[in-house]
Amino acid sequence: MFGLGTPELIVILGIAFLVFGGKKLPEVGEGLGKAITSFKRGIKDVEGTSSDSSTGKGILDDVPGIKEVAAIKSKVDEVKNLGGVLSK
Repeated sequence: MFGLGTPELIVILGIAFLVFGGKKLPEVGEGLGKAITSFKRGIKDVEGTSSDSSTGKGILDDVPGIKEVAAIKSKVDEVKNLGGVLSK
């Protein structure tokens, strides 16, 4: 874990114990755990909104002009395929 061995972790925990004290250290750990959990939940929410599986819509589907661009892209791809067929 980040190149830290057991001796280094023991020294870090010892320093944290001296700085925060025995009564405050569990509160600091709890706050750190809640912060990490909140961060993970936020990342998961952002990933969920970029591709909403419940509606089958992506986040870009709400942007104006996306459907038109997709239609033009499909027409361009069709023309490219026709060009490949004709050259053979």
